Amino acid sequence: MASDQPVLPIHNAPAADSQQDSLRVKYQWLAVYFFFNLALTIYNKAVLGNFPFPYILTGIHTLCGTIGCLYFYMQGAFTLTTLSDRENITLFLFSLLYTINIAISNVSLNLVTVPFHQIVRAMTPFFTVIIYVIGYRKVYSTMTYISLIPVVAGVGFATAGDYYFTAMGFILTLLGAFLAALKTVVTNRVQTGRLRLSPLELLFRMSPLAFVQCLVYAYFTGEAASLRDYWYNSMTTTMMIKLLLNGAIAFGLNVVSFTANKKTGALTMTVAANVKQILTIVLAILFFHLAVTPMNAIGIILTLVGGAWYAKVELENKQRNVAAAVSHPKDEGAVPLKA
Repeated sequence: MASDQPVLPIHNAPAADSQQDSLRVKYQWLAVYFFFNLALTIYNKAVLGNFPFPYILTGIHTLCGTIGCLYFYMQGAFTLTTLSDRENITLFLFSLLYTINIAISNVSLNLVTVPFHQIVRAMTPFFTVIIYVIGYRKVYSTMTYISLIPVVAGVGFATAGDYYFTAMGFILTLLGAFLAALKTVVTNRVQTGRLRLSPLELLFRMSPLAFVQCLVYAYFTGEAASLRDYWYNSMTTTMMIKLLLNGAIAFGLNVVSFTANKKTGALTMTVAANVKQILTIVLAILFFHLAVTPMNAIGIILTLVGGAWYAKVELENKQRNVAAAVSHPKDEGAVPLKA
């Protein structure tokens, strides 16, 4: 028999306050992401110009990630989830995606100019939207689409220069932008979907696989042989310390990046990557006296304004969802009042 007792929703004002706190935490993680990303970029620019081995350097990053995660695992910071063979294969494919994305980016840079490479990579937010709309049937508001335009166009103006590319270079650069978007989406899904791995566990499982793959790439591209000559003729204790410090910063960035991705979403992370690119240019102007044209300045302003606009649109969307959840709680989220 149906009960005539009144129903009391469990959703209330504190739930909205909790959502606001959650938004605050998300933006705090994004701020930390910007700090680590810019710190690593400036560090690379300032002290690693004499170490021209991108795959070896990425291998150092993944090795430091493995060691760092192992330390935190031994301290009890996280536990390992029992995974099926299929889930282990998923993580292996994810690590392949990670290293292939780096490989294609490096190869395409030899076939196109840097400005062209930057403007195509700036399209990553659009590829992210396409993946979510087609693959996950996600719906975005019209304002979200519009706010992405200045974020992407601004990078084009800010990096305007000599646009040259070969047909193969164009295809590989476009593929690289798509893979960057796919990597960001998969990172989010692995942490929020069925697996729900913590950032540290995901990094712990992926880093050793990526490390081995980077060594394989370094061998077949000739980096390993060149490194042997560099080790005997140019390697110093100071450079080794710099490389280890670089790996430690990269480990921090990976943890923060995975956490920010989990808390904010893949699309927000690709927009943040575009804004970070512009902030890097701004810092280059301040610290390295980079010369900019009026068109570059317009691009910088466009991207920063577009990033702020996107953040505002997303904040309003989330607040609207919170208000709807409070005003119209689900029936299963209600409990009857006792008489």
